[in-house]
Amino acid sequence: MSQSGWSEIAADGFRARLPWLGGDLQTLRDTLKPPRLPVDLGEHVPVPMACGGQLLAVHDHCADAQGLVLLLHGLGGHSDREGLRRMGLALQAAGFSVLRLNLRGAGKGRALASGTYAAHCNRDLWPVLERARQLAGGKPLLGAGISLGGTILLNACLEQADALDGLVCTSSPLDLAACSASIERPRNRVYQRWLMRRLVAQTLEDDSSVTPAEREGLQQVHSIRAFDDLITAPRWGYGGVERYYQQASPAPRLGQLRTPTLLLQADDDPWVPVAEARRQQGRHSAFEVVISRGGGHNGFHGWGDAPLACWGDRLTAAWLQDRCRALPGAPGRDAAPQSR
Repeated sequence: MSQSGWSEIAADGFRARLPWLGGDLQTLRDTLKPPRLPVDLGEHVPVPMACGGQLLAVHDHCADAQGLVLLLHGLGGHSDREGLRRMGLALQAAGFSVLRLNLRGAGKGRALASGTYAAHCNRDLWPVLERARQLAGGKPLLGAGISLGGTILLNACLEQADALDGLVCTSSPLDLAACSASIERPRNRVYQRWLMRRLVAQTLEDDSSVTPAEREGLQQVHSIRAFDDLITAPRWGYGGVERYYQQASPAPRLGQLRTPTLLLQADDDPWVPVAEARRQQGRHSAFEVVISRGGGHNGFHGWGDAPLACWGDRLTAAWLQDRCRALPGAPGRDAAPQSR
């Protein structure tokens, strides 16, 4: 892992690696050519929730770690997805321990907690954050979220300023309605069909939580918006999709953010429109935005990448390293430890 600071990596810019040219090929690279990942040796950490059930996290321990990174997957993902594991390995190489969380109904943790997750699911995150602080052992607790995972962590930080000591969001929606509309574009029909198969299958596999009305409705659902209107919004107390998109979108509340946060967004992301990231660029002191020329949706496969660390992973790791060094009480600083 290069020791260059994150600003140097950002200034160098992203350059797509052949043959992965354009936003679509960048987005699909891990699907078309899965990276060769080492055997997963992470320790399973069940986290009990107040409402019953458990969320399953996977702890990748790093000796003499400078901090712990809570790493969150996106829509339809889980702790074993290629992009998430690759980022976790890059963070370990940079000197961090990593806690890969399976959200409600996802991956290996599906049998431990019934239901589905949402862009704002803080009641599920609070016990995870408490457990992560314990695992961090007094060292910084940071966050990294891919796609909707970044939105989820950002919403937690907006509600509780000290939830994390720093956060990186990669290809994360700030405006849920705009993102949903983008995925519904005709050019994205293949993506939407793929996402819907995953979401519907994931929902139906948790048979105990699906009502007869939901089961019938899922047969007619063909868009993310329709899924959110049928499943996500009612289950999380929003009633309908309009209210869910409005209240769970971080964009209108970013002025309240106190947690130092970096958003990495590609200008050719086929899923998440770049317009909102551009609009937020430079507006808030705690919210930094890097918009790359190319990279797709959580792609960022560039020239000079290590086999298991793409440009976006390197930028994330370097920003979190710089954030650790900037914290009060960090080596080389005279400030008193941060109160919690």
